[in-house]
Amino acid sequence: MKKTFLICILSIHQLISAQPLKLYDLKTEQLTNPLGLDITQPRFSWKLQSDAMNTMQSSFEIIIATSPDFNQKSEVWKIKKSTDQSINNKYEGKPLTSNTRYYWKVTVWDNHGNMTMNSPFAFFHTGLLANNEWTAKWISATTILSDSIHYQSPLFRKEFNITKPIKSATLFISSKGLYQAEINGAKVGNDYLTPGWTSYNHRIQYQVYDVTNAIKKGNNAIGVTLGKGWFSGEIGWINHSNLYGKDLALISQLMIVLADGSKVTIPSDESWRSSNGPILNAEIYHGEIYDARKELPGWFSASPTSGIMNGVWSNVKVQDYDTKTLIGTYNQPVRKREHVKPIKLFITPEGDTVIDFGQNMVGWVNVKASGNAGTTINISHAEVLDKKGNFYIANLRHARETNTYILKGMGEENFEPHFTFQGFRYIRIQGYPGPIDLNKFEGIALYSNMDQVGTFECSDPLINQLQHNIQWGQRGNFVDVPTDCPQRDERLGWTGDAQAFSRTAAYNFDVQNFFAKWLQDLSADQNPNGAVPHVIPNVLGKNAAASTGWADASTIIPWNMYLIYGDTAILHRQYSSMKKWVRYMEDSSVNNLWNNGFHFGDWLFYSLNDDRDGRSAVTDKYLIAQCFFTHSVKILIDAANVLGYKDDVRYYSELLINLKSAFRREYVTGTGRMISNTQTAYVLALNFDMLEESHRAAAASRLADNIKSYNYHITTGFLGTPYICHVSSRYGYADVAYKLLFQDTYPSWLYPVKMGATTIWERWDGIKPDSTFQTETMNSFNHYAYGAVGDWMYRVVCGIETESPAYKKSIIAPITTDRLSFAKSSTVTPYGLIQSGWLRSGNAMTFAIEIPANTTSTVTLPYLDASKIKMNGAPLPADKAIFNNQQATIQVGSGKYSFEVMK
Repeated sequence: MKKTFLICILSIHQLISAQPLKLYDLKTEQLTNPLGLDITQPRFSWKLQSDAMNTMQSSFEIIIATSPDFNQKSEVWKIKKSTDQSINNKYEGKPLTSNTRYYWKVTVWDNHGNMTMNSPFAFFHTGLLANNEWTAKWISATTILSDSIHYQSPLFRKEFNITKPIKSATLFISSKGLYQAEINGAKVGNDYLTPGWTSYNHRIQYQVYDVTNAIKKGNNAIGVTLGKGWFSGEIGWINHSNLYGKDLALISQLMIVLADGSKVTIPSDESWRSSNGPILNAEIYHGEIYDARKELPGWFSASPTSGIMNGVWSNVKVQDYDTKTLIGTYNQPVRKREHVKPIKLFITPEGDTVIDFGQNMVGWVNVKASGNAGTTINISHAEVLDKKGNFYIANLRHARETNTYILKGMGEENFEPHFTFQGFRYIRIQGYPGPIDLNKFEGIALYSNMDQVGTFECSDPLINQLQHNIQWGQRGNFVDVPTDCPQRDERLGWTGDAQAFSRTAAYNFDVQNFFAKWLQDLSADQNPNGAVPHVIPNVLGKNAAASTGWADASTIIPWNMYLIYGDTAILHRQYSSMKKWVRYMEDSSVNNLWNNGFHFGDWLFYSLNDDRDGRSAVTDKYLIAQCFFTHSVKILIDAANVLGYKDDVRYYSELLINLKSAFRREYVTGTGRMISNTQTAYVLALNFDMLEESHRAAAASRLADNIKSYNYHITTGFLGTPYICHVSSRYGYADVAYKLLFQDTYPSWLYPVKMGATTIWERWDGIKPDSTFQTETMNSFNHYAYGAVGDWMYRVVCGIETESPAYKKSIIAPITTDRLSFAKSSTVTPYGLIQSGWLRSGNAMTFAIEIPANTTSTVTLPYLDASKIKMNGAPLPADKAIFNNQQATIQVGSGKYSFEVMK
């Protein structure tokens, strides 16, 4: 009997472990087990894994309950649908309640008759769904020590007593400024630079933390430190501070459920106390000054020391601030990511002690040191060394990027900043006590906690380094907002950089929620007349707006996010903003021609001093404006089609025709020649279909000739660069695109790589061939815009493309080159991993492709002899492919495929 039972148990285990259909990556609003959702109808997504080929979901059942055992009493919603939709399935049950944890699980059936077994469950925790549920008050410190150099970060504290066992505890917290919270001496959560940077006058995020394990029966204490951050610190230009307000403020609401079901709330109010702590100053640009001698032992713990009880604290001031601007957090928080060890310690020719971390990164350095009380250590940061090998900081402009630590003299002390971040590869150390041990220093990369989803690799090590630089540039500049640079006195959310890079960004990392949050700030800061500011959040004023290619982030990025993630909600949210921007361009136009106003143009294009031969690649700014105007209108039409706005489709379709006609009259000769004979002019005209069909082939030829005339060097700036390889390969000049990619002298993508870059540079020649620098006033060595070529590497070199949104239907159509023996890439789509790679071996090429479950793909491969194509080792059946123009097109379902193509 026992043997039979054991056999049954083993059989069940084997059945479960070998089940043909599995679920994974359950997400609510694109987040894993999120806390603090204030959306009343959240959406649920999941991915499927199956070893069977051509697997599609046929139906699903979702159950949501307030208990993880999903008993009938706790069930709040149950639905079963016959559909293949596995992303963004909306909750349609009874109204959710605030501060409640909901558990959900899903069962899926596929087209092979399989069913998921032993399905995992996920959860989400609601935020405060009604504004009146905020019982906490905004509080500020009454005494902050400040002078021309210092602004001491205030501390806040509340001690409370819990008399009964605890079931759960949830902290709702935000600030005007930045905050770090501790409960009973332990940091709350793993997030940094909270609550993040938003359009504070309209939207302030709050975070929610499960602190059940931090609260104990008996005496407890919660303490919070505030920093100026983006709220009142120096942002934008010199002495440009207090942009959103001067008084830092905290709001905190700790909600505790006791074991007997009773509830206790600890809100921020006049009963809290404040003091001044060890952070003497903290600025985003300038760094942090921390004096460990001024720490208040016990401030963050219950039963504080007598020093605190004897009058170092002050009463707090309750501020009459509105809570209606408080919103839940949906983008990934800033967290510590890579930990980078130093690779070298050296003394510069000028006598500075410098550590090289080998990678230009963004974050800070953790320092360990032992010394006498009062010993002052200064850590300065730089991206590069100058020609002589000295520490170079001129390109930081006004930013000091220096952290100062003053020891308290109590054994080994461990320091890292709280309310700042630095862009650096090198640090200069001054005042360190004793010999320097590299093991006492660690670089910590700090950026939004996006999952890396993309990979690209090929047989050329320089191209691989370029991919490395693209991804590290994104890491360093996606610190809650898409900044232009992370080191100098700027670090702003420039719209032009973001739109140029947005498609590449989505191949590399999961940026759906990152951009969704930022785009809502764009809408909030958009001028009433529809003009979109140059930077978001807007800290430059309402007149710094409406530049073509920058403001078009309002249309381009929502559409790119829809294509990549299949989320119509982002189009719904942003449609009004998109339409307002197009209306602004209409209102600014005369006879359908927009040829006025300020524009950055093709920013940082190739230019020469004393240019007597006209080789500087100057493109007419209004030609560019008309191209982007037309492109935004086309996107608006596409979005209106998706959303069902038929009247808008009709209106903007007619406008589109008129805009193209006006462009051709103004900027194109009768033979199809552009008035600006530049790469960017032809690239934009061709990419946005501005030219008559009969003129396009000749225009593409002129573009190729232009590129050849510069000996296959790129001359485009921020607006032309993202499209130049795409246009070249689209019109039959893939060889030209590849020559641009492989070019390694200035100006090119590989020139900085050969000069030792580990991120993308702002300028094609940030460091000149003679190792001198470009102009120090604008010369960032971590500036991701030119990394937009990564999009072409994914979509063309390896051929991974969307046919329908979210890769529900994908296209795999790689364009190969003899310069590479192999190339492979992958990206995680909303349905799962998609991969494409090719390997050249003698007269044969092998294409390895993986298509995720619940999707299909159209695969297009080159061939010379159709009879010599094999699929998974067998001859390709003639009825499985369409052969045309030396290409084979095959429709496939999910699974792994190997295609062998003989020359």
